[in-house]
Amino acid sequence: MTDAVEMRLFRAGDDAAFRELNEAWIAEYFGMGEHDHEMLSDPVGYVMERGGEIWLAEVAGRVVGCWALLAMEQGRYDVAKMAVAEECRGLGVGRKVLAYTIARARELGATSLYLETNKKLANAVHLYESLGFRHLPPNVSLYVRANVFMEMVL
Repeated sequence: MTDAVEMRLFRAGDDAAFRELNEAWIAEYFGMGEHDHEMLSDPVGYVMERGGEIWLAEVAGRVVGCWALLAMEQGRYDVAKMAVAEECRGLGVGRKVLAYTIARARELGATSLYLETNKKLANAVHLYESLGFRHLPPNVSLYVRANVFMEMVL
């Protein structure tokens, strides 16, 4: 499965796929918050027009994953809205997506990557740890669900 995964930049018309993939996992585990609605209703304005990027993972032309790199302060990016379609979870797609995200951040000249998640998503936390993210002390977040904060120095 992972050999067939292709990564591509977000383009016009991808709004629905980005929103649907993220709404699926957020609603399954937590419920949508105000900040989720804000980003997912205008991903171009919220992410891309602020210096970030949105990427999609496809298999045979079907979107099976997505993520955003949100520009933060100089050289730092937030890995956000990373999602994999339910039927593709556990098949290595998430690992490939995250490895690509890290490589892309390096291409952009990033000095570090930051992310927020929840301990309820144990498989995701383990994936982040396995690729080099380290835990940070608790932080203030726009997301009520965030209780795990991590960073990778590049």
